Amino acid sequence: MPNAQPETLTLDRVATPVGEVLLVTDMDGAVRALDFQDYEERMTRLLHRHAPGAALVDGRAPEAVRTAVEAYFGGDLRALDSVVVRTGGTVFQRTVWAALRAIPAGETRSYGQLAAAIGAPRAVRAAGLANGQNPIAVIVPCHRVIGANGMLTGYAGGLERKRWLLAHEQGSATARTRK
Repeated sequence: MPNAQPETLTLDRVATPVGEVLLVTDMDGAVRALDFQDYEERMTRLLHRHAPGAALVDGRAPEAVRTAVEAYFGGDLRALDSVVVRTGGTVFQRTVWAALRAIPAGETRSYGQLAAAIGAPRAVRAAGLANGQNPIAVIVPCHRVIGANGMLTGYAGGLERKRWLLAHEQGSATARTRK
């Protein structure tokens, strides 16, 4: 049986109001990673864990994906809802990441609520660890998870970005309901 060729992933860079994002897509146009430029090392480490052996080449993401990312940062909070993502990870991690995508823009959940949402209310720490291993920031909105006391907790992109993302979503959601 011949060896399969390594998977080729495309790395695009998209300007946003909170810094350039690194957008990694596969040959099918699915998003494999999204992180902020100043966290490129972290993104690369997670990507290699979730797509071992993949070759990363500079290029342009499919226009629909790129447009969705730009639209989200421009105020269309639903723009990322239909973006296809593909990750490695354990079954538990993928379950947590799917639950993150179910949190509506403009809303937050505690780690306990996240664990309960996946039917594992005692797995608060494990849900938190899975949240921290999410390779697809913003689209898989780990920034929507906060502490049980309502305080902002760690975010791989930095707390200032988390604060901005939440304010962006809450402001855009509020503006939408006023129309």
